[in-house]
Amino acid sequence: MSARIRKLIGGIGLMAFLAAYVWAATAISDRLPDNMALKLVFFAVAGVGWGVPILPLLSWMNRGK
Repeated sequence: MSARIRKLIGGIGLMAFLAAYVWAATAISDRLPDNMALKLVFFAVAGVGWGVPILPLLSWMNRGK
């Protein structure tokens, strides 16, 4: 598979993952108690946590020629 096709597929997958991740994070935040400190910690972890599952996809996208 060429690098161009791999990056196209990866980009589409990345956008789909991020859309689902944002939806899930906001759905979870709606169920949290109305505590500002708890929501701050949740969004700090959720804001950084999206990068970990994407690392294998980015590695696959940049593999090859």
